[in-house]
Amino acid sequence: MTAVIIVIVALVVILAIALIVSYNRFVKQRNLIQESWRQIDVELHRRYDLIPNLVETVRAYAAHERHVFEEVARLRTQAVGAEGATPEQRAAAEGQLSGALRQMMISVEAYPQLQSNQNFLGLQRELTDTEDRIAAGRRFYNANVGDYNTRIEAFPSNLIASSFKFEKAGYFEVKDESVRAVPQVSFGTIGSVDGEQAPPQMPAGGHSSGQIQPPLPGDQQPGYQQGGYQQLPPQNQGQPPAAAPRPQDGQPPFTGA
Repeated sequence: MTAVIIVIVALVVILAIALIVSYNRFVKQRNLIQESWRQIDVELHRRYDLIPNLVETVRAYAAHERHVFEEVARLRTQAVGAEGATPEQRAAAEGQLSGALRQMMISVEAYPQLQSNQNFLGLQRELTDTEDRIAAGRRFYNANVGDYNTRIEAFPSNLIASSFKFEKAGYFEVKDESVRAVPQVSFGTIGSVDGEQAPPQMPAGGHSSGQIQPPLPGDQQPGYQQGGYQQLPPQNQGQPPAAAPRPQDGQPPFTGA
């Protein structure tokens, strides 16, 4: 009887330790997700601060691109207003803002003077570095979210998650259509590219072995040029050699037998 009680007490202690360890691990993962999200949020705010200066610099050289500037300003305000939203909603707002910024940078290519402006180049460099840090933070955040959500769904940790109200976290994925777009490939003519003239087709019944065939008497005119090389007319072309009489019609050619 005493042994049974000891075994039961040992099982209860083991289960309690497992419960505490699993619960603490959930708490640690949740805090890690929150910390990684704060790092992303810092970089997003840095980008929000860079955008107005970048827009004003571009506006000084491309004032007639007014619709582009207004769209960037509107989407920036929308992204700033979504700070308290879920990561999915923030990702949607950031994706639209990134698309507007990309459109503005494409319009800059038509202004060589702007591309040589040191203030613009400095802002562009800072924006690029910020975008790289956001991308790195997004990968780190999504990796932590993936581990956390897997434990919530897996057994037996899902029992603890449901008991203590641990809910799944949302991913931060910016929808970038230009990156996800499938390139258009045409297989209409092998060896040709759009805008280039297709190679000449072989006539019906023709055959090409890839080797240069010597000209036969009577097949080509003197001075005929093929493949970039001039074929000089042989001497006495069109006449049979003296040692080999020309066969008559209906007779087999002379084979030397």
